[in-house]
Amino acid sequence: MERADAARNRARILEAAERLFAAKGAPNVTMEDIARAAGVGRGTLYRRYPDRAAIATAMLDEHEKALQRELIGGRPPLGPGATPARRLAAFYAAMVGLLESHSHLVLGAETGRSRFATGAYGFWRAHVRSLLVAADVPDPDALVEIALAPLAPEVYTFQREGRGLGPERITAALEELALRLLAGHAPPAGDG
Repeated sequence: MERADAARNRARILEAAERLFAAKGAPNVTMEDIARAAGVGRGTLYRRYPDRAAIATAMLDEHEKALQRELIGGRPPLGPGATPARRLAAFYAAMVGLLESHSHLVLGAETGRSRFATGAYGFWRAHVRSLLVAADVPDPDALVEIALAPLAPEVYTFQREGRGLGPERITAALEELALRLLAGHAPPAGDG
């Protein structure tokens, strides 16, 4: 059971980090900045969160859990009941929404190799792999990271800021990728 003072400190840390990440971008925020803005000592901050990525991960957790619930039990095409191609396209669209709304958090939590160690990435990987298997794609284990690569936070940010692409255009391209990737690899007719 979390002590009341620890819960207050956690909330203050997450609120301060959210404001700073949104204002300055997660990579430009230091742990010292967060401690100062939250009004807590560095020891208090580091006891709960060893680094900036741990803070961003805690903040992202609820948003990612909501999407996970939709993938497991939501309505088609995001949830069960649609073809693997349609579900992958819907997953891509949902992830663009998550990246668009929370890119400042994702950039702090899921960049570089740290991306592969998050629980959310493991869930996304398992979901996409299950779609590849359901579509009877050859060698889904080799293809799953390739299918997830366009969702890397750095790629999304580059497309938005470096290339000037809007989320609608990125979503349309990813939906096309999903449909082409799984074209000819669909279960029998009648599945969504």
